[in-house]
Amino acid sequence: MAIEKIIDNNPEDNNKNKESTKNDVEEISSDLRPKILKEYVGQINIVTSLKTAIQASEARSEAMDHVLFHGPPGLGKTTLAHVIAKEKKSNLVVTSGPSLEKPADIVGLLSNLGEGDVLFIDEIHRISKGVEEYFYSAMEDFKVDFITGSGTFAKTLTFPLKRFTLVGATTRVGMLSSPLRDRFGLTYHLDFYSEDELTEIVNRSSGILGVDIEQDASQEIAIRSRGTPRIANRLLRRVRDHHQVNHTEKKLNKIISSEAMELEGVDSKGLDRLDRQYLLTLSNNYNGGPAGIEALAATLNEETQTLIDVVEPYLLKIGFIIRTPSGRKVTLEALRYLGENANRQAGGSSQGSMF
Repeated sequence: MAIEKIIDNNPEDNNKNKESTKNDVEEISSDLRPKILKEYVGQINIVTSLKTAIQASEARSEAMDHVLFHGPPGLGKTTLAHVIAKEKKSNLVVTSGPSLEKPADIVGLLSNLGEGDVLFIDEIHRISKGVEEYFYSAMEDFKVDFITGSGTFAKTLTFPLKRFTLVGATTRVGMLSSPLRDRFGLTYHLDFYSEDELTEIVNRSSGILGVDIEQDASQEIAIRSRGTPRIANRLLRRVRDHHQVNHTEKKLNKIISSEAMELEGVDSKGLDRLDRQYLLTLSNNYNGGPAGIEALAATLNEETQTLIDVVEPYLLKIGFIIRTPSGRKVTLEALRYLGENANRQAGGSSQGSMF
């Protein structure tokens, strides 16, 4: 199936069924994503630009320009797609690049979109070239040409489309072809969040989850969240569980927060076991580098894409590795970090087995 989810953001339709069960309430409370731009924390320039684009399109009663979000995982690309649809009171149709395998998938998907609908395609870089070309006329002229038959019996069928907004998300914008990338009127790179922004996100999520948390505990979670809201919310849930099961204090404090994250293998810099294994392998097995990503992936028994998309962006940001034409290299800062961890282990630190 090409379509994975359809979300109706029409308030008139939503008001038809006002009754909520306990399960409905629990589902809403567990959804930590902001629903509107006003609730969104961080990415100030992007939020401001989107607000302008949404208001302008609404004033003209026309579809908003197509939007492309790119950046590391967990920074809010999917959330912003939901927010755009919510702000425009439009239906949101959700799918992903790998699920669009055949031209018929594209034609069926696009022809079923309503006026002003928002189509969100996650991992848009994974759309095949043969399928991608069907989006060109759809995005520019709101029509799609479908060829049936072959040779002298070939026939082109043109399907007019309702005006829609395509929102694409990718962690690898360089893999998008120029013809597709150039058809997005709005292109945004999402960067890592500051500790203050993540602290605000943790505080907001704590309120939704009903967690009574001290400010320094929120800050500790933010520090260890690798600049990523998704990780901050995941750590908050794990800290909450640890507090509930293993402690009697009413408020979740910094000591409990640190203790829980150490048990999760997340250290004071936000690095987890895979990050440390990556650095240790590059340092010891390859003498600090340079080493190719395929060689590192084989040594670590991990997928190459996992290292590129999940591990390396943050290590690059904090200056622990550099990329060179001949491969990855570990920095002096990373070597100092590894040495400090080794010293703590030798001294019987409470961090226990770091690797």
